[in-house]
Amino acid sequence: MKKNNFWFLVFALILILAGYVKQEIKNLGNSGKNIICFGDSITFGYGANPGEDYPTALGKIVKLPVINAGVDGDTSFAALERLEQDVLSRKPRLVIVEFCGNDFLKKIPKENTVKNLAVIIERIQEKGAMVALADISAGVFFQEYRQAFKKLAAEKKAIFIPVLLNKIITNPAMKSDFFHPNARGYQVIAKRIYQAISAYIK
Repeated sequence: MKKNNFWFLVFALILILAGYVKQEIKNLGNSGKNIICFGDSITFGYGANPGEDYPTALGKIVKLPVINAGVDGDTSFAALERLEQDVLSRKPRLVIVEFCGNDFLKKIPKENTVKNLAVIIERIQEKGAMVALADISAGVFFQEYRQAFKKLAAEKKAIFIPVLLNKIITNPAMKSDFFHPNARGYQVIAKRIYQAISAYIK
């Protein structure tokens, strides 16, 4: 290998590791109108006042309409049942998918959760929209889902948003109870999501 080619490859690898090179995402540049936040209590905004949820905070950052399609207590199975009405029928450009907490609490096998999310991602992409898959793990908290979600996002060419609750779940100043963020925590979540999706919505 020539010396110039070697250093070019090293430089490219550094850019990729630093996040400067965009991952290939399915349906990039589509004609959808809305960002739809599709999830459970974390998306709904449990533990905060109306208007203090992360979709509302995200809507103040991006230059696109943001719809909160979060339902408190939802599992991935329930999400499949309302996918058409709450997401596919609403002209999605990008859908942020956030599920697994209630699946875990209800002892739904992780493999079933991943299968459901795969179907959800596929159906959204068939509609022509991009998908961002959110991982709500933090440290050892929900870590068993982290690699599975990362692998799924890569396979489906979806944006992966890792460790969404990192340093929130362990910070009482950012939580309303043992698990759910408060208004301050949701602000942090909105900023993390924006950092993950900003390159794909410009």
